[in-house]
Amino acid sequence: MVINKIYSQLMKYLLICILNAITLPIIIAQNTNSTVTDSLAEQDFYVIKDIAIPQGIDLEIGGMALMDDDKLAVSTRHGEVWIISNPYMKDGLLPNYRLFASGLHESLGLAYYNGDLYTTQRPELTRLRDVNGDGVADEYKTIYSFEITGNYHEYAYGPVFDKEGNMYVNLNLGWFGDHMESRVKWRGWMLKISQEGEMTPFAAGYRSPAGLAIDKNDNLFYSENQGGWQGSGHVTQVKKGDFLGHPASLKWADLPESPVKLREQDIPNLGKPRSEVAKEVPGLTNTSVWIPHAIMGVSTSAILIDDEGNMGPFEGQLFVGDQGKSNINRVFLEKVNGEFQGAVFPFREGFSSGVFRLSWGSDGSMFVGMTARGWGSTGGGLFGLQRLVWNKKNPFEIKTIKAKPDGFELEFTEPVDEQSAKDASSYTISSFNYKYWSTYGSPVINSADCSLEAIVMSPDHKTVRLVINNLREGYIHQIMAGGIMSEKQAPLLHSNAYYTLTNIPQGKKVVITAQNRISKVPAPDKLKDELSSGKKSAVKEQDEKRMSTTKPKELNKPTLVEVKPLLEKYNCLACHNPQKKVIGPSYAEISEREYTMKNIIELIHNPKPENWPDYPTAMPPMPDIPKADEEKIAEWIISLAK
Repeated sequence: MVINKIYSQLMKYLLICILNAITLPIIIAQNTNSTVTDSLAEQDFYVIKDIAIPQGIDLEIGGMALMDDDKLAVSTRHGEVWIISNPYMKDGLLPNYRLFASGLHESLGLAYYNGDLYTTQRPELTRLRDVNGDGVADEYKTIYSFEITGNYHEYAYGPVFDKEGNMYVNLNLGWFGDHMESRVKWRGWMLKISQEGEMTPFAAGYRSPAGLAIDKNDNLFYSENQGGWQGSGHVTQVKKGDFLGHPASLKWADLPESPVKLREQDIPNLGKPRSEVAKEVPGLTNTSVWIPHAIMGVSTSAILIDDEGNMGPFEGQLFVGDQGKSNINRVFLEKVNGEFQGAVFPFREGFSSGVFRLSWGSDGSMFVGMTARGWGSTGGGLFGLQRLVWNKKNPFEIKTIKAKPDGFELEFTEPVDEQSAKDASSYTISSFNYKYWSTYGSPVINSADCSLEAIVMSPDHKTVRLVINNLREGYIHQIMAGGIMSEKQAPLLHSNAYYTLTNIPQGKKVVITAQNRISKVPAPDKLKDELSSGKKSAVKEQDEKRMSTTKPKELNKPTLVEVKPLLEKYNCLACHNPQKKVIGPSYAEISEREYTMKNIIELIHNPKPENWPDYPTAMPPMPDIPKADEEKIAEWIISLAK
């Protein structure tokens, strides 16, 4: 049966290749926003290998854990736990699947501890034990029960274990109408639970906290998804008593066992940056690292910490999955003024379904467990299990970015070419923020360019310090280094990164000299604003009339080849495909609404998720796309109408 499935998939792939060779493909391959010279370059260092899944098993993975005997345990959204022998497919042999447990309620987490498996179902934390040694669980012990209303969105994630054997689980809020609520106790909280079942509320403010991890120093981190009170996805450290942003959970903060001091009425809904509100509201925790929505990800999931350097020169860093974009990002953290902050980098794209769970193999490879049912993903598959293998070749990357009192220090995995590193045109730096408000997601706000004042290179050419004007505390700083070359004249594998500058550190600033100072080039005069007189020009009036009345047959009908670079540039393909449903509706489906050009541009600026109730992920507002580009995209969408 497995051979037949593989054969049918192979024939399907060959057919697609033949069709693509003779006609314009209607399905565009996913493309990250990273600046990669060759879209396949990631494969030169990190190889994705499929792990065969027998026909008839819907392996919609909710949790994964490697066991002592090198078998991989996998829990599923269908409430099953499978034990997979030979998940590495050594010697070309297929893995063996054994059903270990069933009848669970959407198991979205799995851990292996002292010979037992622990899983978080929607209503409880459960220990699964094989008492008689026949390879099948015959004891399902409830460690702790969670209250539920039955709402579909009351997911539960975990557990992870600390050094003392305590477990931590995250509880989702429920989705009611157009917003999220905590209608029963501890929804929207992290709970600490002993193996004896003693529960302690640990932190509040969660929305949809799909990932959690503990490092070797017992620092606890979780991942959050964009939505109400969460302008974008992020990874953040959690300490007892923290409030992580969503006020619905504060409904239970009055209970005597609550360690959280804030109350719902303490949280202002002003649409200011969260970092600014945190200064006014003691107890609101700052985000450690924002993962910019639609740029780096759309649905943040698993966190996996690389303590051994399994993926090359990134020891101690975090790998963070994204369910919607079917990719894995890399996160570097540093502690500044007692808080973790740092940068997120692209790492690996191209997985077959939505990346939801990550686990290390005994050989240092990374198991990638996937699911997409109901949530959508760019990978296209409903589920999948793959393995990411580093081939021991070091990529040329920005290894770390560290905050300095006057800018940033970039550390590279290889020595950099001095000429390109000292050329100001090699870098583009800007900063922006998100609104902290009850509205779903947030547009990018308060964008500003940052200018370079000086560049200093270390003697070993491994680090470059950038002295930056207009550094802003509490803001996300985009750092593009597309002009950097290695001493071997190789380009960076990925040239973009986003550093969350929660705190500007104290310390010694660079002394700017004639040798490191950047030469200033006068900016060209800006065009005068035609609205300064309070009147619209005749050209603008004609243009608005054209946009509001133009019909499909009157357009120039740009081709997909012409529009694709724009769709990639503005990350449109992260959520939309020309012909099929992904995270958002296909462009063909949008064209059927018979929008005018003006309608489409207005929806780009201010999306209306209520127009698409079947798609749970709301599109972020994108008001900053240049007029000519958004018109071309709108013309192409309209031209798809039959």
